Amino acid sequence: MPAARLVVLASGEGTLLQALLDSSLATSIVAVGSDIPGCNALQRAETANVPSFSVPMRTDRTDRAEWDAELAGHLQAFEADWVVCAGFMRILGERVLDRFPGRIVNSHPSLLPSFPGAHAVRSSLEYGVRVSGCTIHLVDTGVDTGPILAQQPVFVEPDDDESSLHERIKQIERVLLVDVLERLIDGGVTVTGRSVEFR
Repeated sequence: MPAARLVVLASGEGTLLQALLDSSLATSIVAVGSDIPGCNALQRAETANVPSFSVPMRTDRTDRAEWDAELAGHLQAFEADWVVCAGFMRILGERVLDRFPGRIVNSHPSLLPSFPGAHAVRSSLEYGVRVSGCTIHLVDTGVDTGPILAQQPVFVEPDDDESSLHERIKQIERVLLVDVLERLIDGGVTVTGRSVEFR
């Protein structure tokens, strides 16, 4: 059976990407994509000799579907088996979702369904939670609403601010994402409604 092909999408520093590049999954990563040309994630890909591409959300785009179609084209060109959103700060559209059903994985810094969206850590602190954490889930048409693959809690310390809490969550997130992807590649999952069972 041929090795699984992963395409990783990232928007910023690429620390989650680096965790994947430093793991047993490194040889499965066939490309790294971003919506931010020149971001650190793309530089990490270059350092690791992994092909990369960028699909910026330009202000001259008249239709968001155009951006989604271009991204889908890149993913197909690299023959992705799994698409991994590792700090990718864009919502994927129907072109991508339709072409990779049940094969897009996202990492999110909260215990979903609590605090979806781009400011999860800040929102959780503002709400006063005592336990935060991270969630690895499949991507669907909603915002952080797909079936949950794995979660791990992170306790909130009394002196935590957004930066300190997020850094501790990311430390857990890096390990959990690698573990989940290894299990997905090894056997896949069966999804029944919102229930997920690793095979």
